[in-house]
Amino acid sequence: MQTGLKIYTSNRLEILAKQLAQIVREPLSSPFAQETIVVQSLGMERWISMELASHNGISANCYFPFPNKLLQDIFKNIIPELPDDSPFESAVMTFKIMKILPACLSVPGFESIKSYLKDDINNLKLFQLAEKIADTFEQYLVFRPEMIFQWEEGREETDQEHRWQAYLWRELVKGNEKKHRAYLRKELFEKIKKKQVSFKDLPQRVSLFGISYMPPFHLKVFTQISQLGEVNLFILNPCMEYWADIASDSQIKKIKSKYSETNNVPTDLHLEKGNRLLASMGALGRDFFRLISSFDYEIYELFEDQSCHNMLSCIQSDILYLREGDNEKEPRQVAPTANIDDLSIQVHSCHSPNTSVEILLNSSSKGSVSLKQRSKYKSFDSPGLKSLPSHVLRAFSNASYSAFSFTSNK
Repeated sequence: MQTGLKIYTSNRLEILAKQLAQIVREPLSSPFAQETIVVQSLGMERWISMELASHNGISANCYFPFPNKLLQDIFKNIIPELPDDSPFESAVMTFKIMKILPACLSVPGFESIKSYLKDDINNLKLFQLAEKIADTFEQYLVFRPEMIFQWEEGREETDQEHRWQAYLWRELVKGNEKKHRAYLRKELFEKIKKKQVSFKDLPQRVSLFGISYMPPFHLKVFTQISQLGEVNLFILNPCMEYWADIASDSQIKKIKSKYSETNNVPTDLHLEKGNRLLASMGALGRDFFRLISSFDYEIYELFEDQSCHNMLSCIQSDILYLREGDNEKEPRQVAPTANIDDLSIQVHSCHSPNTSVEILLNSSSKGSVSLKQRSKYKSFDSPGLKSLPSHVLRAFSNASYSAFSFTSNK
């Protein structure tokens, strides 16, 4: 059985999907074992399923958990007595905090909370505040686990204004100190170090696909379990060069401002922009690649050359080779020319979701936007886009042709 962390990067998602299809062709130890593919949206799950079926002829017995769900499954396998549903999910903690918080208002440090809730007649403020606190505690478990352990050890918060959080957390976890995510991860690492975890307790093969960013909390877990099983990370990377150290204009200006008083900017800062668009809009991806570089892994680069035939492809080519479009030292093979028929990049100012969908319909009917048969599968997972499917159905159902069909997310 293969072990270790393998990273596949490409500038095209289709290439990564083809590589994933090749990997899943290799059978697992049992025909009943599920192929675990970690995703971050239902839309990506559907798209991968179709790609696997297209390349392999079938897509079956695949398990598509979100990162948190897979971690909970792993913790459950290592510690069987854990409940199926974690008591530290945000929704669960919200109602527990609603029950605990009123009794804490007389404790020193809760004066601001007490003042906020004094005219809360129907407990609406209490619910909203508890919901916000629960979300914050859930983030603490992922991004600040050491602080959580310090609170549980009884150490006081140095910031006087936030001591109430430590007190409230200790009240919240009474009796469940060993059931939250931070403790379970710590327990998993200790068991792996002591070789008390069998490969049978973990998925035989885990593939993480289409994930643009993952906190260190999760990455460290997948790195640890790669010692006992195969972990494949498929990352869409727009640039084939190393770009984790590039800086945007605003970042360069901020760094140089630190030396403005002395009027002596060191030349060894090596501040590089690379590509301005990538530097300014790719901060999240840049931080993710910088984080990944701190782990041990095998990397497979599957980049496809990007030719320049319109404005969009030229921008993609500049990003791929980490160059500026106006750089005379690294000119493009083909320079973009102003063409009124070039609609590869369009900017529309729409006053409503219905208008934006109608523009998409008009563009597709004129041929400026190509909608393949596969494009009928769309995902609207963002809370801000919940009403968009109805606009899509309305606009396309009124079209003079019926080249599109739709499915529900339900």
